[in-house]
Formats: sequence, C-alpha cells, structure tokens
Amino acid sequence: MLNQSLYQRQQQRLSPLQIQLIRLLELPVQEFNQRVQEELDENPALEENNDDEFSDVASEVVNVDLTTIDSAPDYHIGSSGHSTELNLQSLVPANNLDLQSTLLQQLQLRKLSQREQTLGVFLIGYIDDDGYIRRPLSAISDDLAFTQNLEVTARELGHVLKVIQDFDPAGIGARNLQECLLLQLHAKAREGEDVEVARKMVATAFDDFINKRYDKIKQQLSISDKELKQAFSEVVHLNPKPGGSFSGLNLPSANIIFPDFIVEYKDGVLQQSLTPRNIPSLKVAREYRQMLQQYSVAKNEAEREAVMFARQKVEAAKWFIDAIKQRQLTLVSVMSAIVERQKEVFITGEFNLIKPLILKDISEKTGYDLSTVSRVVSSKYVQTNFGIYSLKDFFSEGMQTESGEEVSTRKIKQILADCITTENKKTPLSDEALMEVLKRKGYIIARRTIAKYREQLGIPIARLRKTI
Repeated sequence: MLNQSLYQRQQQRLSPLQIQLIRLLELPVQEFNQRVQEELDENPALEENNDDEFSDVASEVVNVDLTTIDSAPDYHIGSSGHSTELNLQSLVPANNLDLQSTLLQQLQLRKLSQREQTLGVFLIGYIDDDGYIRRPLSAISDDLAFTQNLEVTARELGHVLKVIQDFDPAGIGARNLQECLLLQLHAKAREGEDVEVARKMVATAFDDFINKRYDKIKQQLSISDKELKQAFSEVVHLNPKPGGSFSGLNLPSANIIFPDFIVEYKDGVLQQSLTPRNIPSLKVAREYRQMLQQYSVAKNEAEREAVMFARQKVEAAKWFIDAIKQRQLTLVSVMSAIVERQKEVFITGEFNLIKPLILKDISEKTGYDLSTVSRVVSSKYVQTNFGIYSLKDFFSEGMQTESGEEVSTRKIKQILADCITTENKKTPLSDEALMEVLKRKGYIIARRTIAKYREQLGIPIARLRKTI
C-alpha cells in the first residue's frame, strides 16, 4: 500500500540576477568587456547608450554615481568621467613575444638540406618557454615516426640540434642546466673572452659547483682562490633561462594586463575609480519598449508571440543591466575597503608598510559574503602612482610582536630578506641563527616558519649562500 504524506521544507535558490552577478564578478576587465559584447550580440533588446537623450527609462541605463559609495573621510571615489585616466604607458606585458618564431627565422638563414630544415622545425617546436628541450631525442624520434611517418635517428636529431644551439639567445635548445651554461660559455669564448676555467668547472665539476664545494673544485682543477672566484663570477652572471630573457616589441593586445581600478594620490587625497572599460553604458532598445506598448493588448496569435518574445528579451536585458550595476557597486565597495586598510601603501608605494589583511576582514567591513570578496579579488588589477599591481598583493596574514604590535607576514619576510642580504657571505646565517636575529628584533618566530618564509622568498639554505 502506497503511503502518501505532505511536508514543508525551505530551499534557497539563486535568482537569475544573482547568477548573472556571480558570473560577472569573477571576470577581469578584458573578459568582462567580451561578456558585455556577447550579450549585445545575442540580445537585440540590449544596446549601447551612445546618445544624450533623456527618457523615462533612465533607470535602465548603467551610470552609477560612484561618489555615493565613499565611506572613508580622507579619500574619495571618482567616476571615470573625471580627470582620472587610464595610464596606457604603464600597462604590463604578461609574457614575451613568441620565441619559436624568431628561432624559425634563424633556421631559414642556415644552409641546411630540406630534411634538416624539416627536423629543425620539429625540434624548435619542442623548445619550452625557458628555452630548453626537455624531451629526450630518442622520444622525439619515436614521435616523428608515429605522427609524421618519418624515420630518423636520435643521432641525426642531435646533429640538427647542435645547429639550433648556435642560435640567439645563447644557451637556447639546451637539455639541462649544465648544457645551457656550457653553451653560453662557449659563445663568450668565441667572442674572445677568457672563460676557460669557468668552462672546465661547469664541464667537469658541476655537482661541486652547484653545492659550492670550493676546496674540491680547487683541488680538481688545480686553481687558486682568485681563479676560482673569477670562474664563479663568470657562471653566476649567465642566464639559466635563455628563453625567458627573450623580449620583443609589438606585443599582441591579448598579452597586456588592463587594470580594473585606478587609485591615485593627488593633492593629499587618494582618488579611486573604476577604469572606463568597467563602466559600459547600456539600455533597453527603444524599438522593444515601443513594441511592448504597441501590443499591450494582443489581437491575434502572431502578436501574442511577438509580445512574448519582446518581453523575454527586455527582461533579459534588464537583468543584465542590473547585474552590471551590482557588479560596479560591489567592486567599488571592496576596493574602498582595501584602500582604507592599506592607505600608506597606496600613498608611498612601500609594500613594507602593508598591514595584515585577509579576505575575511574585507567581508566583515563590506558585509559581502567571503566568496563574493574572493571573486572580486581574483584576477583583478589596480593602477597606482607606482605601477600596476594585483589586488592579491595587498593581502597579507599577520602576527603580533612581543610589544603587542600587529605586523604583516610580508613585513617579516622583508626583514628576513634584509638580514640575509647584509649577512657575512663567508659564514651565512642558518635558519636557527636567523630565528635568533628576529627574536632580538621582537619577532618570535619558529625555525620551521623561518624556513618556510625563506623558501617563499626563493632564498637557498645557508650552505648554498656561502661564497669564497
């Protein structure tokens, strides 16, 4: 027998506007503009507001007065229509011009057979962004056999690779760090520089060089302290990532970081605004508003379908416009809280003045959910008087000193880096010794935390920092 019963339960569902807002919030300015263009292309009831007409639907035009968001007494938020402008000269290249195209150009200038040219093209395709070929030549030989039906030996590939390794930048096409350094030293020797001791050290005592076993190197190469020091100086000035050192002009716009916010310090006041690309002016198309008015009472099936279509598109347009308004208000509110907390950093550009700040602090300050704040901060950038920075750069965990002062971990790392910079390189400080140095400065930090911060700064252990 089937038992039936009634019961009530609460269920929370996101409205279409909330879903639109969530999706828009996590988009940086470039992707946001693409999303706006997609909506303009897909929805004929949505259009750009390019005229100055004042209509009874002014509330549907995205034109948020950002000055109403101001909550801090010593700075104000300006709209994009004010003098604050996007500094295009400060836009940051995200990566270098394509290295492989330059290598292919050099390949064409070499006198090689058609087969060697073909193999050269394939080898260049295996060179990564750092300038290395990580895949073994035997594996590349197998790849060519399977994918191109081309029988070639690893030895033949090695012959062509030697040609590529003679290209600029020096060190390109190396299979490991040792070979990369040797290629660069060979290029310097070809230019007449005396690098023979350095070349021998890298070629025959590379492991001792990496681990700074000075006595073993001197004994093996029969050289003096002065010669050893000169050889080390030669090697440490080489480029371990020759591909990364390549740069060029005419960078494609897709590789440019466009800031989402502008924060400038002018006349003793911090001025904040969204960049103009973050403030599109949109409205519901006049034709669709008129269509709804004209067919307010549909007379036949065709008119009813037209009204239904128009109403759906108009509603979608309104939802999208409202979502953009909410996005602007949310972005400005979160950025205002960050600026208020890190005021000294925005004024001076000194990140050692940064205060402890986590996402939860901004959530409590603005009243937005933690996930909302996270979406705003993610992949967003701000243009300041000192350059363009990721919003994440203004966040840092904190700790208390012996005196009860709250300081950021970023400041602790800076102090740690300064201690290592000024240490005696012949007897560098161990993590235990660094812990004691910071303790004397009032910062009680465990040795394992010192080690973690040191690794995050990319600083090696004491033994590897030792110099002659």
